[in-house]
Amino acid sequence: MKSALVALGFLTRLPIPAIDAGPEDYVRAIRWFPLAGLTVGLVMASAAWIGQRHDPWSGALCVLLIWVAITGALHLDGLGDIADGTGAAHGDRERLSAVLADPHIGSFGVVAIALQLIAKLVLLRLALEQTQVWPLVLIPALARIGPLIWSLVLPPLHEGMGTCFRAGADWAAVTLWLLALGAWGLCTEPSLLIGLLAILAWAMWLQRKIGGISGDGHGAGIELVESALLASWAFLG
Repeated sequence: MKSALVALGFLTRLPIPAIDAGPEDYVRAIRWFPLAGLTVGLVMASAAWIGQRHDPWSGALCVLLIWVAITGALHLDGLGDIADGTGAAHGDRERLSAVLADPHIGSFGVVAIALQLIAKLVLLRLALEQTQVWPLVLIPALARIGPLIWSLVLPPLHEGMGTCFRAGADWAAVTLWLLALGAWGLCTEPSLLIGLLAILAWAMWLQRKIGGISGDGHGAGIELVESALLASWAFLG
C-alpha cells in the first residue's frame, strides 16, 4: 500500500504520514491515481452537501474552494503552462519546450486558469441545482484514469517525475479502474461515461499539437476532463 500513499501524497495536500517508499513504490503509484481521485471526490461531495444546505451557489463555491485546496492547484498549474506554451510557441516545438520549462506564468496561462475556475463554478452550480451530490465522488476519480492512458499511448516529452510514474502504467490497471468506476457510473450517473471520450480527445490533441506527454500535459488533461465531466453531468444528467 506504499504506492497508494505515494499517489495520495503526490496528488493531494492531505496530511499523509511519512513512509519509507522505494523507487518501485513511486513507479507503481500511477496505478493508484484514481484512488486519490476518489478521496478528493469524497471530500468534495461532503463540501457540496454542507454548502448546498443554504443554496446551490454556496454549494458550488464550497466545492470549488475545497477542490483547489485539496489538490494544491497542482493541475491548474499544468493547465496554465500548457496554455502559455501553445499560445506563445506558434507551432515551434523548441519554443514550446522553453516556455513549458519556464516557471513563470504568462497571460495565456492566467486567462486559462481563470476561465477554468469560472467554468467549474458555473457547471457545479447547474449540476447541484438538479441532482444529488454523490456523482462528485466519481468525477476526480474518472479524470485520473487519464494519466494511465496518456502514459501508455503518448511518448514522453522529457525526463521527469512523469517519466518515473510512466513506467508503472499498464493496461491491466486501466481496465480494472474502467470496469470498477464505469460500473459505478452506470448505476449513479451514466452521463459521466463521456469522460473516456474526453481522455482520448486530449491524447489526440497532445499528439497533434505538442507531440507527447509531460507532467504539465497530465495536469492540464485532468483539469479539462474534469470540466467535461461536470458539463456532461450538468447538461445530460
